[in-house]
Amino acid sequence: MNPPAIPQAKTKPDDTRARIMETAETLFRRLGFAKTAVADIAGELKMSPANVYRFFPSKNAIIEAICQRCLGELEERAWAVARSRGSAAERIERLVLETLAYHKENHLTEQRVNDMVLAAIELSWQAIRAHKEHMRMVFESILREGIEAGEFEPLDPRETSRLLMISLVHFCHPMLVAQYLEDQEDLEADARASVHFILRALTPRS
Repeated sequence: MNPPAIPQAKTKPDDTRARIMETAETLFRRLGFAKTAVADIAGELKMSPANVYRFFPSKNAIIEAICQRCLGELEERAWAVARSRGSAAERIERLVLETLAYHKENHLTEQRVNDMVLAAIELSWQAIRAHKEHMRMVFESILREGIEAGEFEPLDPRETSRLLMISLVHFCHPMLVAQYLEDQEDLEADARASVHFILRALTPRS
């Protein structure tokens, strides 16, 4: 008598969605975003393209989800800097340098990943807007602590964080970082100098 068959656990929708994203990212890294089709992703997963479309309405939706995850990693690093020790000025400088290092690393060693981020910038403003707002909130958090400690002038931290983002965009935007690298500029030195210049405007005069 044969033993009863063990019922196979059904794959949860979230698990399938994660597998699609993981497989798509692998193909995007290997082939590039533009050269990868939904059919390629489905083939790697041994499922039909229609099944992929059940979870993601388009390839653009997949890249948006991957981009959100990648930018989520950067946001986690940013909050780690914000919650670390040191003066508010030191943490703002570290935050800018950490963001710069993330985009620089992606451009130099993970060009395909950088391509994914650039594609998301072109295709999904909603995800990018959410990320920019998230990063602004990190700046605001540090600024508030600096203001409360008397390290900075009693400025509006929300508006000041917005202006900081605008002023430092060259070091926090992947496309601009890539352009700087092509010009062989010393990004870290420029970033430090820019941060110090801006912070002088926030520091109370003795």
